[in-house]
Amino acid sequence: MVIEDFIGKLEEEFDDVAAGSIKPDTDFRNIEDWGSMHALIVIALIDTEYDITLSGADLRSVNTIQELFDLVKSK
Repeated sequence: MVIEDFIGKLEEEFDDVAAGSIKPDTDFRNIEDWGSMHALIVIALIDTEYDITLSGADLRSVNTIQELFDLVKSK
């Protein structure tokens, strides 16, 4: 798993995000229109794509895309 692929999958899930606009140091909570629905989408994406279950607490424990990626890799 490489971060570029991870970012690409995330960008596909957000309608208002242009390809290439998310970087590893992006605070995902600052992505346009971020909300609880997007949190659920990210959790579902990670479950579907990587067979890893994240909790809401897991998601709240990280801030950037890199930290999220590292969390997924650690599980």
